Amino acid sequence: MKVNKNKFLWWSIGTLSIVGIILATYLLYSFYNPKPKLVCDINEKVNCQAVTSGSLATFAGVPIAMVGLTGYAVLLFSGVTKRKRLAFWTSTFGMVFCLRLTILEVFYLKVICPICLVCQTAMLLIFAISIYLNFIEKGKSAKEK
Repeated sequence: MKVNKNKFLWWSIGTLSIVGIILATYLLYSFYNPKPKLVCDINEKVNCQAVTSGSLATFAGVPIAMVGLTGYAVLLFSGVTKRKRLAFWTSTFGMVFCLRLTILEVFYLKVICPICLVCQTAMLLIFAISIYLNFIEKGKSAKEK
């Protein structure tokens, strides 16, 4: 049963990473396209435009979406190669980065980006799985010995 559970958890990291890659690619396209057609522009409080073209669009000169795309690509690699520590540290950075972005979106821009929320949810799930794989499962196997 343990092998199947681990296989499922690594598959979940890979799948969530692919979702993140697709969404980050879409946000990166929106960043570089001068007049993007954004499916998530619902109203002035719920939209992606403020995040992809506003003051939060870059971090240290790099598009936010590129940072996310890179992070999800590393997480996909860690999921395929089953590298627990890489998954943990990359998702930890991703969670801190997502938390920063969410706080700035909500309290500074006063906007909610639906695609960003899906990306942040995927990162949270990957982070939770990596905690399980690195610490909880490790503790269980040590007790079994």
